[in-house]
Amino acid sequence: MLDDFMTRATLAGIGVACAAAPLGSYVVWRRMAYFGDATAHAAILGVALSLALQISIFAGAVAVALAMALTVTLLTGRGYAMDTLLGVLAHSALAFGLVAVSFLSGIRIDLMAYLFGDILAVSRGDLAVIWGGAALVIGLICWRWSALLTSTLSQDLAHASGIDPRREQLILTLALAITVAVAIKVVGVLLIAAMLIIPAAAARPLSRTPEQMALFAAALGAVSAVAGLQSAYVLDTPAGPSIVCVAAILFAVTSPFRGLRA
Repeated sequence: MLDDFMTRATLAGIGVACAAAPLGSYVVWRRMAYFGDATAHAAILGVALSLALQISIFAGAVAVALAMALTVTLLTGRGYAMDTLLGVLAHSALAFGLVAVSFLSGIRIDLMAYLFGDILAVSRGDLAVIWGGAALVIGLICWRWSALLTSTLSQDLAHASGIDPRREQLILTLALAITVAVAIKVVGVLLIAAMLIIPAAAARPLSRTPEQMALFAAALGAVSAVAGLQSAYVLDTPAGPSIVCVAAILFAVTSPFRGLRA
């Protein structure tokens, strides 16, 4: 079954959708959309360092994305506005990554594949990394679900309940870094934030509880992956952007439900 490239691509897309769904819900609730985008941009530097040091691209992307996210977390509240920090670090990391790639003599890489993804080239080894990372992220979020939800609702309520909001923020950051590293192969750096945010935003008008929103986001993300791949196959369009286009259409379809509920 895994010999067929479309089957591997479909399983990879569903794996990324499952990992991104609960995380994307928290990104939407905490208004961290630009945070996810910035972490994804930083991953390009991780790809360049991985190739230079001949280590796993997954490990390099996780390390740099996590370092960027931790830097933002530590510098927040020290006189820098969050959007300024994210803008400086995201674009700096992307620029340093692209410059570092230009110094890699003798190594030919398809930079467009990392920017926009190459889901049709997913191998069995990539599938193991994607589903292993997805299982790790889902397990981490399920383990800290209640504490994360409480700290998202109110930091004062979290302190009163014995929960450290900064620790929960770090856990969310770690999960975000893993998801970015896992999703690079599927939708690319520039489209990862879209897969985090759009399915969760599309699920919001349909949901009455946080748990429902995470489940609906996973379902909509999986539908986006399957329908996007099929449309790319039929219309001969880029697979990663096609997946995001389907997710955007689903967002447009579910948006009127917000008005009906109001």
